[in-house]
Amino acid sequence: MKDFDFEVLVVGSGAGGSMAAYELTKAGHKVLMLEAGRDYDPKTETPMFKRNGEAPLMGAGTIDKDFGYYDATVDGGWNVPNEPYTAADGSEFLWWRARMLGGRTNHWGRYSLRFSEHDFKGKSRDGLGADWPFDYEDIAPWYDKTEALVGVCGTNTGLDDMPPSSDGILQPPPKPRITELLIAAAAKKLGIPLAPMHRAVLTRPLDNRAACFYATPCGHGCSIGAAFQTTTSLIPMAKATGNLQVITDAMVKSVDTDENGKVTGVSYVDKKTSTVHQLKAKVVILAASACESARLLLNSKSARFPQGLANSSGQVGKNLMDSTGANIGALVPALQGRPIYNEDGHTANHLFIPWWGHKAQERKELDFPRGYHFEIGGRFSEPNSGIAGYVQGYGPDLKRQVKQNYGAYIGFALRGEMVPNEHCYMDIDPEVKDKWGIPVARFHWKWSEHELNQVAHGLKTAKAIFAEMGADVGELPTPEQAILKGGEIIHEVGTTRMGASPKDSVTNQWGQSWDCPNLFVMDGGVFASNPHKNCTLTIMTLAMRNSSWLSAQLKQGAI
Repeated sequence: MKDFDFEVLVVGSGAGGSMAAYELTKAGHKVLMLEAGRDYDPKTETPMFKRNGEAPLMGAGTIDKDFGYYDATVDGGWNVPNEPYTAADGSEFLWWRARMLGGRTNHWGRYSLRFSEHDFKGKSRDGLGADWPFDYEDIAPWYDKTEALVGVCGTNTGLDDMPPSSDGILQPPPKPRITELLIAAAAKKLGIPLAPMHRAVLTRPLDNRAACFYATPCGHGCSIGAAFQTTTSLIPMAKATGNLQVITDAMVKSVDTDENGKVTGVSYVDKKTSTVHQLKAKVVILAASACESARLLLNSKSARFPQGLANSSGQVGKNLMDSTGANIGALVPALQGRPIYNEDGHTANHLFIPWWGHKAQERKELDFPRGYHFEIGGRFSEPNSGIAGYVQGYGPDLKRQVKQNYGAYIGFALRGEMVPNEHCYMDIDPEVKDKWGIPVARFHWKWSEHELNQVAHGLKTAKAIFAEMGADVGELPTPEQAILKGGEIIHEVGTTRMGASPKDSVTNQWGQSWDCPNLFVMDGGVFASNPHKNCTLTIMTLAMRNSSWLSAQLKQGAI
């Protein structure tokens, strides 16, 4: 870095960090990016064309590879060697980390649903949680820019849960599958709509990335760039400006400040040599993921900031949220023995069930405050270890049963909004440190009645839709049994919440720390609420908007 006079230092190469780097380098600013994981090149390393039949256990998940043998997260997962985390007594929480260039964008589902005005102003509607410090209209143009840059397929539906994109922004969605059309017909009888899912998967070529040709699962990684990840798009685009350099295997341990409380740079551990280095920068952007950025701030104590950096409000680590999650499925008799044909499409659902209950909630007809959606699965796809299902026997009769049931199983995955509560937060474990001597995160977790009532409603709704299709899901589990663990949906956000006042938030609407004007947060930590939609599109949109604002401030000499 001797000859690289950078102005901004970005911690993290995932969705927020890479979008910030792209926007700033495009505007002419020199940026240095630090990534805690190793270098990674999906064009040469992805196993996208490997088939399940070539892998141990037919590619099924294991303790080391939770999402299967060919999961694109080649370094990372629920457990990262030498980097533990802890949970307080009575709490269960899972923390997914991808220690590789591109971060979690190598892994995510690419669901790209805009938040709506409902989502940004939940507290104004029901008095719970916090409102965001801006309106949907303020961010809508930035959603357009992000969707156009990233490449999102889908359509405008007119549904109140799905704000429209401007004309010409969205790429065409793939056509619905037979299973999805059957679900749509059943749900319609119950007054529930289905809509094309919006996904960051190209159905048309964009810049130097190819359109998806529906050959391999997105979860294997995507060497052609059709499934969005920063390593095939934003990072090479930013590097092409000549204004970005990247250091990998750089584990940041603290954000450094001077005697006046101004941020001066960061200290990091070179994981290959275990040596500590200090870097100076005019501006530091934390985009290491919500809990990693909060961990950094809480570990950056000083005489001026004894409770951790940017924490005068006491809110760093608080307001931790994940999406609710629950699964339910059944064999649908009407689909058994149907003719077998190529039904691949892109990996995930082409249609899904968006939240339809805003009006019912306004009328106070429901016993939970925030919405959910159903992602749906069920199609002909590459056989895996679960292909046999619950059949009995062996030989030709077993084969007949497997073929009879192939493509006839449908599963619903509920994803819902969680309201922040005082029992869900992270702090620093007073005793445990990682391999490099950095104190680790400790999680506290408890679902509230809001989430349990929401899941109970979802289970009953799913059962009713299955019944319309002639399928029986059996006796429903209790919501306590059905709801997945905190962190398990990998949508944790809120730990450095943005707001309108320094008294109850960590950053302003631009992700700028109230306490340190040259310190920004541009990951999911700034979320004031966690709508039921995947958070990545909004992380990128905020990072683009806020980096554009930061660039203007730098050029004006305001920072």
